[in-house]
Amino acid sequence: MKTAPEIHLSDVQSVYSGPEGRLWELLMGEQIHIGGFQSSMDLASRAGIREGLRGVDLCCASAAGMRFLLRFRNVSHMTGVDATGAMIELARRRCDEEGFVERITLLEGDVCATGLHAGGNDFVWGEDAWCYVENKTALVAEAARILKPGGIIAFTDWMEGPVEMSDDEAARYLSFMKFPNILTQVEYTRLLEANGCDIQFAHDTGRFPGHVRLYLDMIDKQLTYDALKIIGFDVPMAAKLVAEMRFIQSLAESNKIQHGLIVAQKIT
Repeated sequence: MKTAPEIHLSDVQSVYSGPEGRLWELLMGEQIHIGGFQSSMDLASRAGIREGLRGVDLCCASAAGMRFLLRFRNVSHMTGVDATGAMIELARRRCDEEGFVERITLLEGDVCATGLHAGGNDFVWGEDAWCYVENKTALVAEAARILKPGGIIAFTDWMEGPVEMSDDEAARYLSFMKFPNILTQVEYTRLLEANGCDIQFAHDTGRFPGHVRLYLDMIDKQLTYDALKIIGFDVPMAAKLVAEMRFIQSLAESNKIQHGLIVAQKIT
């Protein structure tokens, strides 16, 4: 596990309460994760998410993932937990606009200590967001705690790849992304197994390199003005952001970072 001890929750909250968060949404859409709708559908299919289930989205952001599950998998109810107040407020507005207020409960709080009843949910969901959580051991334990026996933990995340990053590369990457640490796929699976879960799927989706190229093309070929507007038309800042994204692309193409998908079932 690579770590950046100087990165804390307050740094993540600043990103998603300000222009950086709006910039990510410009490039990645409301879902703000690699692969958007297709990635969500793939994860839901592998996890067997179906009509009538109740789930919890840990690090739910603007509730886009939960709205997807309600609309396209017809789950009965979702509870979303996120530590950033601005995201919870945005989620409430968007759930109201789409008519999902009665089927979504939103909680501003700690995803490692949600206060939700133990064993009360059919599945726990996450999409490219657990990378922002400092204590991933506590996060996985909480996900397992709030699941029914036989329940499913299904998530994608930005993970360290099979080729190890240098210390300098890791420091640059984690600092730019505001990740306090980054786990490998193996480290995640060990945490899940330690919390009584059986791994159903664990693999690299392969989406990372192509999608980072897509985001760079969008900035360069279509959304230049829109991106500049979000950051106050600060051209030097824009150049720095593009340079860091090209650096991320190089890490992805070198298998030093990956878009990991894991589905696990609680067996104890």
